[in-house]
Amino acid sequence: MNVVVLTLVETNCSNPGPRTQTLHLVDDLRARGAQVRTVEAAKPEEIDPVLEDPHARIVLAADTDEQVNAVLARLVRHAIPAPSKRPEGLPDGRTIPDLPALAVLPLGAVPGIVTRLELPEKPAEVAEAVAAGRVKRTDVLRHDGGGIAIDGVRLGGGDRPWRGVVNLDDVVLADGSEQILACVVANADGYAAADDMVLAEPDPADGKVDVAVAVPVTVGRLRKKLRIEVRRARGRAVAVHPDDSVTFVQDGLVGELKRKRTWWIEPGAAGWYAGA
Repeated sequence: MNVVVLTLVETNCSNPGPRTQTLHLVDDLRARGAQVRTVEAAKPEEIDPVLEDPHARIVLAADTDEQVNAVLARLVRHAIPAPSKRPEGLPDGRTIPDLPALAVLPLGAVPGIVTRLELPEKPAEVAEAVAAGRVKRTDVLRHDGGGIAIDGVRLGGGDRPWRGVVNLDDVVLADGSEQILACVVANADGYAAADDMVLAEPDPADGKVDVAVAVPVTVGRLRKKLRIEVRRARGRAVAVHPDDSVTFVQDGLVGELKRKRTWWIEPGAAGWYAGA
């Protein structure tokens, strides 16, 4: 069994080298008969040689959701077929084949994705899952900007309402005429809530994306009151087109969306070494 333990490091890191959890993991893997090597990468392209080894089982030693996203995004990049070629045996509703399984070793605080996907957290548990080859598969969100999301996306929130059009398959959740308080595009439940409101209850392995839009509406004839209406739907693909721009967070990555973006689900595309 060939195992690569991959750590993403900052280019200005003053204390490179394996951390305690990594050393424990390496010992636990070797005790189970594995041949282990450790690799550090500071740039996305430095991950590629690890991902190109078809015989290696990969463990990502990670501090954050962003790091997990970065590695899975590189796996997707490698797996995308040429536009003119659809591989034989590609599952229905998918644009990419099954991705190689990935284990995640938390280094500091446990990345939220690890908790939400119910992956092992301790070095001995991670080593045992990798050695046993136990893999669970979950869905992945891709978008037309070239990125991916494991957990999902939250657009807006806080005290900055925005306007835009939100379509899920054939369902119009917002037509651009109303203010939107928040919109979630959820695969797992990391962004299923906004401002203490539970907007969605997604299942990361059901082959669907859960989308919810929270809008303020006025009710009552004499005593008008403002309440929040949440519109929910579940399907395969969602398009969000802000009128101007809207702040979003996706697997811990914060950005500004200024044009139309479409996310779609890749059912069961991601593989994770998991506990019994």
